[in-house]
Amino acid sequence: MARVELVWSPQAGDVQQRWLDVEEGSTLESALRGCADFMAAQGEPLAQLRVGIWGRVRPLSTPLRERDRIEVYRPLTVDPKEARRLRYAKRGERIVSRHRPRSRSE
Repeated sequence: MARVELVWSPQAGDVQQRWLDVEEGSTLESALRGCADFMAAQGEPLAQLRVGIWGRVRPLSTPLRERDRIEVYRPLTVDPKEARRLRYAKRGERIVSRHRPRSRSE
């Protein structure tokens, strides 16, 4: 038996995590199908999901190893650049990076 972690986010701000005990050599697909909580929350077929291990997208046929972290990725709802513009408009002030020194004119 191998123990793997399954992490997914059904909606923004909500992260679900489960530890699964799977047979040695099990695939991503078999692990996902074996988690009832995950399958109940899913509205899409498994073949349409973007799934990865430790931040790297992998096919569903990928064999799992002990302590792998399976991550299920949601599609982006807002372009990251647009989200930054919206935060700027809401705050009403310039967002300054900590890594870039301010110029003297600011």
